Amino acid sequence: MQGKLINNSAKVASELNATFASKPVLAKLSRLGVTNKFELLLHLPLRYEDETHIYPINDAPEGKVVQIEGQIVHSEVLSQPRRQLVFQVADGSGVLFVRLLNFYGSQVKAFTVDKRVRLLGEMRQGFYGVEMIHPKCRVVHKGDPLADTLTPVYPTTVGLSQQMIRKLLEKLLNSHENIEFFSDTLPGSILAHYQLAGFKDSVMLLHKPPPDVSADSLQTRTHPAWRRIKFDELLAQQLSMRLHYRQRRSRNAPALPAKNKLTGALLASLTFGLTNAQKRTLAEVSQDLASPYPMQRLLQGDVGSGKTVVATLAALQAIENGYQAAIMAPTEILAEQHFHKLSGWLAPLEITVVWLSGRQKKKQRDAALAGIATGNALLAIGTHALFQEKVEFDRLGLAFIDEQHRFGVHQRLALSQKGKKASIVPHQLMMSATPIPRTLSMSYYADLDVSVIDELPPGRTPVITKLIAESRRDEIIMRIRDVCHTGKQVYWVCPLIEESETLQLKTAIETYETLSQMLSELKIGLVHGRLQAQEKSAVMKLFQQGEIQLLVATTVIEVGVDVPNASLMVIEHAERMGLSQLHQLRGRIGRGANTGICILMYQEPLSEIARTRLKIIFEHTDGFEIARQDLNLRGPGEFLGVRQSGVPMLRFTDLDKDFDLLDAAQSVADEVLSTHPQLARQHLQRWLGEKSEYLRV
Repeated sequence: MQGKLINNSAKVASELNATFASKPVLAKLSRLGVTNKFELLLHLPLRYEDETHIYPINDAPEGKVVQIEGQIVHSEVLSQPRRQLVFQVADGSGVLFVRLLNFYGSQVKAFTVDKRVRLLGEMRQGFYGVEMIHPKCRVVHKGDPLADTLTPVYPTTVGLSQQMIRKLLEKLLNSHENIEFFSDTLPGSILAHYQLAGFKDSVMLLHKPPPDVSADSLQTRTHPAWRRIKFDELLAQQLSMRLHYRQRRSRNAPALPAKNKLTGALLASLTFGLTNAQKRTLAEVSQDLASPYPMQRLLQGDVGSGKTVVATLAALQAIENGYQAAIMAPTEILAEQHFHKLSGWLAPLEITVVWLSGRQKKKQRDAALAGIATGNALLAIGTHALFQEKVEFDRLGLAFIDEQHRFGVHQRLALSQKGKKASIVPHQLMMSATPIPRTLSMSYYADLDVSVIDELPPGRTPVITKLIAESRRDEIIMRIRDVCHTGKQVYWVCPLIEESETLQLKTAIETYETLSQMLSELKIGLVHGRLQAQEKSAVMKLFQQGEIQLLVATTVIEVGVDVPNASLMVIEHAERMGLSQLHQLRGRIGRGANTGICILMYQEPLSEIARTRLKIIFEHTDGFEIARQDLNLRGPGEFLGVRQSGVPMLRFTDLDKDFDLLDAAQSVADEVLSTHPQLARQHLQRWLGEKSEYLRV
């Protein structure tokens, strides 16, 4: 008997190996994120169906998915009001109508009078009485056994049915060859302290839940088995972050202690003082720069909180130690604005600032490249052009990445590798005006040190936000005329450049033409992404100088644009934009002495999600609170953007609901690395495999 079991297990293992050796099957599995057997084990159910017991028709609850069994007493194909297969099922307690709106000829032949069927579906009241529409339906014989576990329903893809995935998992769960997959990577002391279920028990229960398990706890993923899986997932993320954090601190960077010569001179020349929050974050950055290992710090602050001056002071700390600094911005408009602002601040200190752009003439570009390579240019500002092949710094000590979520991991890494000494890694400061909620900071940004400017400079008052329907467009145009006649300036933001048949949005070009006719006495400018960089720059310069009173623009003005005299912004089709984008756009006004007003113009009818977004942006001006609610609406995947190319995604964990597990995983990560390094390696290999190698920046 034992030999037979061994032979059977070997056969199962052989079949499973053959499956993973089949390129077509592996290609289909990879679409589900499954590239090996362990990833198949973690291909966990989306939900469950209860086929473990039968309800009598008359006792079955309505509005709930239930299983019933009975005899077909009538069956016919109806053509009115639409073609459908209808049959009646009786079980002695009552009669149920079944309607199949999409059906095959084989089903007409299968579901005939006197056939015994099992149906799984939602019961509800229909025109003829109690009915099920498109239930799961199969022909059975009297006495056929019921399922002894809840039936898992898995994520599928084209070419891989539920049945195929269930069979694959059945083989994997019954194969003794893969016993190491079920070993526990956590010591018993940690399991006991955090009251965590065993790994094997958790996986087996989730794939084969017994009938008496709470279906609600499985569905809401609060069952101890789900909690163990989520904890392991969070722990793997925390371990990978900790290891790369330690790895970074083992590398060499130039020690750049504060000398307070250039930094002191700039502070003395400024017309404003630093806020307490700016002083605190500057001290944190300054301390990091003085260390002999690479700083990797995220500087976050709400729109208008004063991140640029902190970054400039950090650059001066590098420069006064004989090193260069570089600032990389996501758009040419923002890069050019940084160049003009910082040149104005640093020219009196005799510091050469250069600007690198993809649109520069060859002579200008060659001069900038030469200055960077010789070290004469102490501060370089640009877009992605900064990390192109021909750019080589003489002594790069500090790299800034502004609006860091706009850049991918490899782009940030490329900038940090610029320099003649490969063994010396420059310090890196990333800046973001999109505040990161605490849960995201603890998980996806755990490899970074984080500084927060949580205070606005004095005199900055929150922008007043108004929600106005598209039907009141003429009133808004009259308001613009009044504002411009008082000497103030206005933005009108449009979401698209070209007409879209599907979205039917107003375009920037059409709006510009319409407003030019209706407000002919005003000087109106137009800027959008399709303009040549020189044209964009020229228009923005005229707006900053006050030569243009009304600027019609797409969202290219979302970040960095600073025109203190602009006090009114109209955002057209605000219902189409995300919260972060709306908050960033709104931050372009109210930067002077006058209170800013932002009009969010929307088109009805509003979807539920659009209504929710507009309500949040109307009620809140605090970027951190907006970001928290944005995370709840969108989830971390969309919120993080391109940073995801370097950070393992969480498949099972809901950071908002599972915060206690994140807290525990943070504590356990340090403990496991210190006292059980072998288990830590096993855990990382199990959950991330080669993916953890991408966590370089």
